[in-house]
Amino acid sequence: MPKKKTGARKKAESRRKREKQLRAARGNIDLAKHPCNASMECDKCQRRQKNRAFCYFCNSVQKLPLCAQCGKTKCMMKSSDCVIKHAGVYSTGLAMVGAICDFCEAWVCHGRKCLSTHACTCPLTDAECVECERGVWDHGGRIFSCSFCHNFLCEDDQFEHQASCQVLEAETFKCVSCNRLGQHSCLRCKACFCDDHTRSKVFKQEKGKEPPCPKCGHETQETKDLSMSTRSLKFGRQTGGEEADGASGYDAYWKNLASGKYGGRGCQEEEDDDYEAEEDDEEEDEAGKDSDTETTDLFTNLNLGRTYASGYAHYEEPED
Repeated sequence: MPKKKTGARKKAESRRKREKQLRAARGNIDLAKHPCNASMECDKCQRRQKNRAFCYFCNSVQKLPLCAQCGKTKCMMKSSDCVIKHAGVYSTGLAMVGAICDFCEAWVCHGRKCLSTHACTCPLTDAECVECERGVWDHGGRIFSCSFCHNFLCEDDQFEHQASCQVLEAETFKCVSCNRLGQHSCLRCKACFCDDHTRSKVFKQEKGKEPPCPKCGHETQETKDLSMSTRSLKFGRQTGGEEADGASGYDAYWKNLASGKYGGRGCQEEEDDDYEAEEDDEEEDEAGKDSDTETTDLFTNLNLGRTYASGYAHYEEPED
């Protein structure tokens, strides 16, 4: 029988396991929580933006720069990692910085580790919005990653893109290479693949992970685990009716039109009602004109004699 583990051995194994998880988590930092993509408020114009060396709107330098790698604003000189030695003095502001990253446009502190590793591991190296094709230097907002296709998104397009990301570029869920149902979906290519056509000679499948996309190499996901929807067209023969499929959509459209489903009879009845209403209005107008002419004929031969309206006054009447 194997020896029973002691308490010290259990503690040591749990500590090693926890340290391994911390090291793995340290290397996989969420893009929204990375120091080079942190939110910053300008000291001068008070406008919120991404962490930058200079304000995107007024080009002013911040009083407390934030390191794009370690995220600190003050160097305590606890280790000998600093390139510029400042024994016994805490350095802040421009005395703490050592470089500006060309990719994320943020300050990097004068620590040797940050200066030597940030440019190679910067998460915004090729950060270009998949919707508007703007980079870090073209807008002042932060950069995000889509939860489904893992493409870069700017702050303006992140919600609109993620709302329409799970839509296939096809009208069915069938595999793009055959006629079987696609069990795996690539959210970058917006296509489905069956089990046979996910096997690729170019992109190898790693153990314990989903098979990669045979077109782009991105990791696929099972279609049943996603809220995938197909492309829908609201024009042409697709609007012919629910029973229409293929070219018969035209026949269904004309049948529905003849049966009055699309308002054929209703439109005709509305046109008839409008025509009858116009005729009634014309008859009423003609009747009104006839009555006016009768009244004018009645009072044309009426003689009221000399009145004030005709320019006659009583004092102008001749004396007999």
